[in-house]
Amino acid sequence: MKNIGAAIAIGLALVITAIIAVSGIKQRNDYDDTIVVTGLGKKDFVSDLIVWSGSFSRLEMNLKEAYAKLDADREIIRKYFVEQGVKEAELVFSAVDISKDYEYEYLQNGNSNRVFRGYRLSQTVKIESKEVDKVENISREVTELINQGVEFNSNSPQFYYTGLSDLKLEMISAATKDGRLRAERIAENASATLGNLKEASMGVFQIIAQNSNEDYSWGGTYNTYAKKKTATITMRLEFAIR
Repeated sequence: MKNIGAAIAIGLALVITAIIAVSGIKQRNDYDDTIVVTGLGKKDFVSDLIVWSGSFSRLEMNLKEAYAKLDADREIIRKYFVEQGVKEAELVFSAVDISKDYEYEYLQNGNSNRVFRGYRLSQTVKIESKEVDKVENISREVTELINQGVEFNSNSPQFYYTGLSDLKLEMISAATKDGRLRAERIAENASATLGNLKEASMGVFQIIAQNSNEDYSWGGTYNTYAKKKTATITMRLEFAIR
């Protein structure tokens, strides 16, 4: 009886070992019978939203006088932009920033004195508009404000695209299609048949200036200084083959 029990135990052990071995071989083969490709989606587009800002300031010994002159400058700026076709609702003036301005006066004995030069009052104006070309042209012609006596500093315009969500979906579709085509070509050259998609993962969304040599970033790039842009995205696809 002991011998029969031992034989049964050994037989069961062999069966279990065989099952594990077959399972391991199957899993290994399942893993090997795949193909991994990277598809690319690429799209050129033109920005449909511009954000541009500039700042102006006044320096006066008397705070009340500085306020009055800054108010006058603000009215000149508002009137100028409205005359150029900018809607008043698109003009946003920030709160007034106040600081004390000093300069150092160096004496003959090597010491220096800090001399109060007056109150520096500054303010910014921002324009956000879908009339991209118009505001871009205005940003280049603000020297007219300087000619009117306004100490105006213009920043570079920033360009955006309001349809990014739809664009991204379109590019994911294009990248998936491109990846599948690559996989089909590889499978065909290997005398295999492409099976179902097993896994897909999306790469980083990149937006750079058109025809530029900008570097891509691991975290994604979003160029805001070019009106014409190129967006790219990659899709990593794993297909079964048979």
